[in-house]
Amino acid sequence: MTLKQLTQSVRSGEIDTVIVALVDPFGRLVGKRFRAEVFLDSVAKHGTHGCNYLLTVNLEMDPLDGFKVANWNAGFGDFTLQPDLATLRRLPWQPGAALVICDHLKHDGSLVAESPRSVLRHQLDRLKALGLTCYCASELEFYLFNQTYHSAFTSDYRQLQPASDYRIDYHLMQPTRDEPLMRAIRNGMTAARVPIESSKGEWSRGQHEINFIYDEPLAMGDLHVLFKQGVKEIAEQHGKAISFMAKLAPGEAGNSCHIHISIWKNGKNLFPEAKPVHANRNTQHGSAADAGSPFFRQFLGGLLKYSPELCLFFGPTINSYKRYQAGSWAPTRMAWAVDNRTVGFRVVGHGPSFRIENRMPGADANPYLAFAAMLAAGLAGVEEKLDCGEEYLGNAYIDPKLERLPSSLRQAADSFASSQLARKAFGDAVVDFYVHHARLEVEAFDNAVTDWERRRYFEQI
Repeated sequence: MTLKQLTQSVRSGEIDTVIVALVDPFGRLVGKRFRAEVFLDSVAKHGTHGCNYLLTVNLEMDPLDGFKVANWNAGFGDFTLQPDLATLRRLPWQPGAALVICDHLKHDGSLVAESPRSVLRHQLDRLKALGLTCYCASELEFYLFNQTYHSAFTSDYRQLQPASDYRIDYHLMQPTRDEPLMRAIRNGMTAARVPIESSKGEWSRGQHEINFIYDEPLAMGDLHVLFKQGVKEIAEQHGKAISFMAKLAPGEAGNSCHIHISIWKNGKNLFPEAKPVHANRNTQHGSAADAGSPFFRQFLGGLLKYSPELCLFFGPTINSYKRYQAGSWAPTRMAWAVDNRTVGFRVVGHGPSFRIENRMPGADANPYLAFAAMLAAGLAGVEEKLDCGEEYLGNAYIDPKLERLPSSLRQAADSFASSQLARKAFGDAVVDFYVHHARLEVEAFDNAVTDWERRRYFEQI
């Protein structure tokens, strides 16, 4: 909604609260609730302030040491939260409420480089300087449980009951049980200007997938984080709980965040080749090697070369790396193919919809950082005139010749820290910031004593 529309809604009494939100390093929305009149009179124009420690806490909100951007020695001051009024929207599932997402600014008005929206904005500035536009879309998977978040917490997340009794990929019957919630999500999100294309049952018990209509990366990132927040709130209203953990159980599929991307110039998709596609016995719609332009091959070549060292932005948690298992629908090795779900990059679509699907990110990924990593890798491929090589045919899970993805958050952080591309594309401050976050998370996990250890060692050792 526009500021004028908000003003009218406030005057009519339809809206009395404006949520001013900031995206934190984990992709969560944090912020404040303002009386709508105060937002209109002051915050919309001048912004508000939030403690800069919000960039340097863990998921439990404990302030962490060792960051340059904010720390105890500097007194944990404030940053400005400047509303991006293009993100202003009504929240139908919260009576009388609207929401706006903010950029993180320093006192001199410059962007805080380490903030996720700033990281993506920098890559979009590079793209714009080349006269290019990106379109992308997220596909988010999640698990739905018949408990509330509070009851799941009080049970220590044990004995959770999935919303379905068996695997429901593309099923229509059992997901009907969840349709009151799924319909509320589809309609509520669409009314909040988060356009939903479809929803479906996914492979595991209680697992669902919802797809967005594509948009430019910054807008898609905003839709993505609002969706994750909103579906949790709507689920709570229905007495349910939703989890976006990358891997919830060893024997079940992980939650993915497949990202579809294409690059455009002057209203034209640069990925398809401007010549007829020849028939190919291995694919239904012709060979992507024939269909893809030199720009496409270079962009995909950059993704193949650099994605392993940028994997921290696709898998940001300890749990992320439990998802990368053979035969799990998540990739484990670097390869590309047409319509092959064992590879890291699947090429899909035709003509204007011809695009690359990145199957690496999990549903725990911060979308701004994942989009930024894909743009950085792809643009590097174009600059270096790389080539994606031949389409991979077969089962990539079992091919030892293919490069593996990092196997742990520790390994991903080390690769990111030593990546020359990451430091060139994002800057030392951003790289050091996210590496430090990852290493502190690894340290916290290393210091934890798990249920697995107690079961294994309590009596037997």
